[in-house]
Amino acid sequence: MLDDRSRMLLKTLVERYIADGQPVGSRTLSKASGLELSPATIRNVMADLEELGLIASPHTSAGRIPTARGYRLFVDTMLTVQSRDFDPTGFEVAEQLQPDQPKRVIANAAQLLSNLSQFVGVVTSPRQPSAFRHIEFLRLSDRRILVILVSPDGDVQNRVIFTEHDYSQSQLVEATNFLNTHYAGLAIEEVRQRLKNEVDALRSEIAQLMQAAVQAGSDAMAENDPVVVSGERNLLQVQDLSSDLASLRKLFDLFEQKTQLMRLLEVSSRAEGVRIYIGGESQVVPFEELSVVSAPYEVNGQIVGTLGVIGPTRMAYDRMIRIVDITARLVSNALSQK
Repeated sequence: MLDDRSRMLLKTLVERYIADGQPVGSRTLSKASGLELSPATIRNVMADLEELGLIASPHTSAGRIPTARGYRLFVDTMLTVQSRDFDPTGFEVAEQLQPDQPKRVIANAAQLLSNLSQFVGVVTSPRQPSAFRHIEFLRLSDRRILVILVSPDGDVQNRVIFTEHDYSQSQLVEATNFLNTHYAGLAIEEVRQRLKNEVDALRSEIAQLMQAAVQAGSDAMAENDPVVVSGERNLLQVQDLSSDLASLRKLFDLFEQKTQLMRLLEVSSRAEGVRIYIGGESQVVPFEELSVVSAPYEVNGQIVGTLGVIGPTRMAYDRMIRIVDITARLVSNALSQK
């Protein structure tokens, strides 16, 4: 679509705008591109680029800025990512994503993405059935029992339940042993169904305790946040966004409700490697001022979630790609270790 001269000028314009945040004029473009072209020639090329919808002219300036279409062409055909641009050891990221409880790894990853990008870090929680590996009961006081649930990947949930009966510790041990022996590894809903069928074989008070525990486990799983978001307030410091309060309100609604965020990240999880979504070019990112750089992460070779950075369209895409790519690899490694 473009000749080499037009491509070079567009690439230079996008890079200058990303670096400075100011509309780029023909004089600046002439110096920065290194091309020996007259200002008149550059103005003609810019007029052609504007006609193609790749750049636009703000009302307040004689310079030009990239459009979503211009960013897309830049990202797809002109962007080069060099590994030296981002050295993970310099940020000690590996130490922040040590194998631990998966929830902690996910939360740390979202915060890490936000800290490194200075924008918003988002991570979807691993998709998995609500099963338990181990369950334990601890008597707190009369009719107050602590239920400790350990998921197959090591997450620990603590829930306090109130019971109709005052259980002895030996009864709690009996219930613990029965559940762990017969139901460990099964999904919570399957345990609930089996308990209904086998309730006659159990002493009624023990059956009631188990049913209360299963309900507690179901509630605990339901409370798991499907999307972890970190650094929303960073967008308040982005000049391109902070000047429009209506847009900011819409953005914070996006992070609060998370449904749309989930749809966006689900799209990302169906693609391999790092993907870039630029605002305004599709319904995937309905905000013209935003771009998303995302990548899926794996557990033992299986894609289970997505992580990424959300920021203004005027972002250093090469650096964001490195941040997202390396974080996805580190999360995959941390979650795959037993």
